[in-house]
Amino acid sequence: MDCQLDMFFLEAVLNGVLLAGLLALLALGLNLVFGVIDVVWICYAELVMIGMYAIFYAYTGGLPFPVAALLGIIGVAAAGALLHWVVIRPVLDQPPINQLLVTGGMLFFLQAVATMAFGIEFRSLGIRLGSTGFADMTFAWSRLLAFVVALAGMLALWLFLSRTFLGTAIRAIAQDRQIMPLMGVDANRIYLFTSVIGGALAGLGAVLMVLQYDIYPQIGLQFGPLIFMICVLGGLGSMVGGFVAAFLISQFIAIGGSCMATEWGYAVAFLFFMVAVFVRPQGLFGAKS
Repeated sequence: MDCQLDMFFLEAVLNGVLLAGLLALLALGLNLVFGVIDVVWICYAELVMIGMYAIFYAYTGGLPFPVAALLGIIGVAAAGALLHWVVIRPVLDQPPINQLLVTGGMLFFLQAVATMAFGIEFRSLGIRLGSTGFADMTFAWSRLLAFVVALAGMLALWLFLSRTFLGTAIRAIAQDRQIMPLMGVDANRIYLFTSVIGGALAGLGAVLMVLQYDIYPQIGLQFGPLIFMICVLGGLGSMVGGFVAAFLISQFIAIGGSCMATEWGYAVAFLFFMVAVFVRPQGLFGAKS
């Protein structure tokens, strides 16, 4: 009995690790945008929702899933650029509260448009990848695939930021927004390109989520608070912090859900977040102001 309980506990821990990969990828996109542009996209999870619908209709329209997934990533990357150009750019010099209100308004706008366009019913691709077992533990292939692809996406972004000229410019302007324009760097171009990358990461997250979750207009309400909480806990703008925070939060959710109920797992995760923010307001890896 004890061995069986230990095995259940280990399975919960490993499933939490798999969930952390997806959450870390989603938080990475939001942290990248904030670190460079200094604006929090409250509506980031709604971009993921748009990508999920785009993939669903492309796939059910007859396209192979890889093609539908690629179109979804490109579409959400374009949506990220449009969001920056139409909504974010006009409020770049405004107080943070105005920026939060604008992106928060976009959250409700996108949800309302999706509800009117697609209805409130749940949709699913119907793709079943099955599961695999190991030592009396069971893991869904969709979660394993999402974890591997999420890690690959994060590694690709790290290589881009560290090994390319444009990536170096992005990191430089994130460190000092005032000096870099004086050195000939076109800040507006960097901001726009960063929004495209952030949108592409949201699109990649949509590809991984559409294999695991049903699609509906309010799915952003399920993941949006988690993504934002992870970014704040890790330290807004800190990619390493977001990665660590994603693993912490996912463990609370997975282990709490295994020992009690899923709702209790989320409750414990939010309680830990509140205590951590009281103790360290700047986040685990954030710099003191």
